[in-house]
Amino acid sequence: MATTKKKAAPKKARSKTESHAFQAEVAKLLQLMVHSVYSEREVFLRELISNAADACDKLRYEALQSPDLIKGDGDLKITIAVDKAAKTLTVSDNGIGMTHDEMIENLGTIARSGTQAFMEQANTSDADINLIGQFGIGFYSAFMVSGNVSVTSRRAGSKDAWTWTSDGTGKFTVKPAKGDDAPARGTVITLKIRDDASEFLEDGRVQHIITTYSDHIAHPIYLAGEKDVSEQLNSASALWTRSKSDITEDQHKEFFGHVSGSYSDPALTLHYKAEGRNEYTVLLYVPSEPPFDLFDPERRGRQKLYVRRVFITGDAELLPPYLRFVRGVIDSEDMPLNISREMLQDNPTVHQIRKAVTNRVLSELKKCGENDAEKFAGIWKAFGPVIKEGLYEDMERRDQLFEVVRFRSTKTDEQTVSLKDYVANLAENQAAIYYLTGDDAEKAAQSPQLEGFKARGIEVLLLTDPVDSFWVRTAMGFDGKPFKSVTQGTADLDAIPVKDEDKPDDVDNSAVATLIAAMKQSLGDKVKDVRSSSRLTDSPVCLVADDAGLDRTIEKLLAKQGTTGVSVSAPVLEINPSHALIKALADKAKSAGASADFDDSAQLLLDQAYVLEGEPVADPAGFASRLTKLLSKSL
Repeated sequence: MATTKKKAAPKKARSKTESHAFQAEVAKLLQLMVHSVYSEREVFLRELISNAADACDKLRYEALQSPDLIKGDGDLKITIAVDKAAKTLTVSDNGIGMTHDEMIENLGTIARSGTQAFMEQANTSDADINLIGQFGIGFYSAFMVSGNVSVTSRRAGSKDAWTWTSDGTGKFTVKPAKGDDAPARGTVITLKIRDDASEFLEDGRVQHIITTYSDHIAHPIYLAGEKDVSEQLNSASALWTRSKSDITEDQHKEFFGHVSGSYSDPALTLHYKAEGRNEYTVLLYVPSEPPFDLFDPERRGRQKLYVRRVFITGDAELLPPYLRFVRGVIDSEDMPLNISREMLQDNPTVHQIRKAVTNRVLSELKKCGENDAEKFAGIWKAFGPVIKEGLYEDMERRDQLFEVVRFRSTKTDEQTVSLKDYVANLAENQAAIYYLTGDDAEKAAQSPQLEGFKARGIEVLLLTDPVDSFWVRTAMGFDGKPFKSVTQGTADLDAIPVKDEDKPDDVDNSAVATLIAAMKQSLGDKVKDVRSSSRLTDSPVCLVADDAGLDRTIEKLLAKQGTTGVSVSAPVLEINPSHALIKALADKAKSAGASADFDDSAQLLLDQAYVLEGEPVADPAGFASRLTKLLSKSL
């Protein structure tokens, strides 16, 4: 008995009205909503209905394990009621409901959701209100039309019910719900409609909003009428179960918003039914805009998984991480209804579906790239760096991904070059796919290492996404052509003719050899080697990596990250034997040999090569001193 009394104590402490302050981000959001002049305020009803549908889905899933939760009330539904006299609009559902703590957590804080992304964007935007329609901003949108919001909820299987109330000014209260005011199960949201939003007290207006935005909701939505007569307003059939020809673009847009929380237009829609060994229906969307948490380390696939129209989970990883931007529904006919979220990782049917759907998504992306270049360019701009993660993570599908990915190159301003097009336009005697890694495409395009390739009309891919430095190291090649870095090893360009008719002046090879030997002696271990270059036409020097070492970009990246055993090694310094400066130094080295002035010149050339790379010189003070001395002599 004593133990029983101790357990009952928390309930006694909650017998009175509690007052809570909103999380800071919520307070800012509410301020935005209360003072909103957004022209499409009807989205508030779309959001409340969407939340109610999710609550019904969650109950249906939990009832698989606990059938008593829906005993006596198994018809899940959403009901809208309008009271013009009281100026209230009510949205109720008989879904999962909320406990006391869940109510505070769900209605008082912003979780990792579209609402959080909305706030992050709103804090940096000059047109905050115009962002409202771009996000699923959820429950808080109710304050665009209401001066007071009341939420009464009872968790399925619980004896207790609670009422949450707020006027949107920074605080909310929670108190026990009175007997007749509380639903037997589920949630009732009552909005006190403001005078400037009285249009939402008209049945016709409400009906239009529901048929426009929420027809895809799989649970029936009723509009309560007089004498307890209710009219169902939506078709209440899962959108993905309908024939493709029966679904309009607007319906796809609204359903995409429902599953993604973003109400922009989807760029690509995949709707099909797979039959055979595994039977399942797929309705997936490629967004037209990237979500704000696209590169969040914790972001994973968020496809909704259903089993025979029964909702299982909203964050099933049914696609690999590099396709994490794809949203939608996969409905299996073969999986057991009682499958848990934990069992999904090891279920063989899930593995087979994941493999097949991933291949289909990549196939559709490839088809889009071939048939609609403009649309695909938008998709690639939004998600290209993410898709390229698959080149490193998914060895099995690397060849398939090679047919999808696009690159910027020395011949394009945008990332529009496919590997297929690149290989089709190889220069005479070109046997490799050349690339240059870097941090910035504009800077990379100005790299001196590209000069010899440009002179020969050789296109070079500019790989400036962080993942590029990793996948290209392990890629064997494409269409029989290996990938080769223009900043590593020898250029091997002698077999490819220079397009420019102006051939370089004759070079005194013996003088150049003497210069190289003298520079090696002068620079010592600051360089791995000094050698004549075939990749330079205009610049006197450049840095490259040794054949057997790492590409300089990835080496610097790994060293910066503190990777064990990796440090930035001494580079190879290449000199342009046709450059006037190099010729003059070669003549000086041949006639006078090494000297203090020569050492300064050699070091200045090395420093210049670092500057051309966009890197700091090793000894800024020494560089300034040597440069001052050289300028003084020349003047």
